[in-house]
Amino acid sequence: MSKDEQYMKRALDIARFGLGNVSPNPMVGCVIVNEDKIIGEAWHKKFGGPHAEVHAVAQVEDKSLLPKSIIYISLEPCSYHGKTPACTDVLIKHKVKRVVISNRDPNPRVSGSGIQQLLEHKIEVKEGVLWAEGRELNRRFFTNQEEGRPYVILKWAQTADGFIAKENRDSKWISSDASRKIVHKWRAEEDAILVGRGTVEYDNPTLNVRDWEGNSPVRIVIDTRLKLDNSYLIFDKQINTIVYNYVKDQIRENLIFRRINKDNFLEGMLKDMNEKGLGSIIVEGGTETLNYFIDAGLWDEARVFVSPAKFERGIEAPKIIQEAESKEMIADDELYIYRYHTAENVNARE
Repeated sequence: MSKDEQYMKRALDIARFGLGNVSPNPMVGCVIVNEDKIIGEAWHKKFGGPHAEVHAVAQVEDKSLLPKSIIYISLEPCSYHGKTPACTDVLIKHKVKRVVISNRDPNPRVSGSGIQQLLEHKIEVKEGVLWAEGRELNRRFFTNQEEGRPYVILKWAQTADGFIAKENRDSKWISSDASRKIVHKWRAEEDAILVGRGTVEYDNPTLNVRDWEGNSPVRIVIDTRLKLDNSYLIFDKQINTIVYNYVKDQIRENLIFRRINKDNFLEGMLKDMNEKGLGSIIVEGGTETLNYFIDAGLWDEARVFVSPAKFERGIEAPKIIQEAESKEMIADDELYIYRYHTAENVNARE
């Protein structure tokens, strides 16, 4: 591994600390190196707060070292004044020697212009270091910018014989305590959590973060005909909640009813989420809702727990026809991770 790759890896590693706190912005890490020694490093900590470059520069006690230093940034520095000043201004002000970047920012307001500003001020720029790793880190942000929709994660637990619930729709406690705790960690990392009307009716979930520290995601329910009454926990007004439907637009405190055209409902719903700054969603069911995303090819990742329990009969779990990217044991459960591949993926319920 080269020196540039070594320090970029550090920038990518610390950028991950922003997960769950910076969306819809990307996760960014910045490492400042002088004579092969890190003299400052930071990550973007909170949406609307100072960016990684500003924090990292502030850490450098002797600012006279900056003109002789190399700055490693996991994403191209921003070049415009938004909620915070342009990061390029900070680097230009201190006349840094060299800037190394993993990825260009896909946001049209930035893409290439940050690099161009640095070059115009005689700052050497190298890009593409650990490019694939940078894309993976900010896969949510790249999906938002390039496809105009949130990054979609499907999640479910199923029995060893392939059922997601019993015949009476009882689906509780298929997976282990350890697996359920991980699910709450995942909820804290994403912007929104989505279920269908049936899940609300049969499970009456709170859809919040309980077994992990972090923010509860925005709750999203697909209730196309608005058949749910206000007795369910999702209407407790404790968390921002959106109900996507065919019927009406209405806002009541932090409860939003959003009407979407029936003809392109799923695409319209995802576009609306993206416009609301929801960069990622975790879809937790039920089978009909999960298959809705699978059939449309509108998902990016699937996380499937397989329990050793068996129901023998019940409601079948969704099926993904492709090899899992990874598998690991979580207590007695097997956790399979899938990534969407256009050419391979079809639904196999028939």
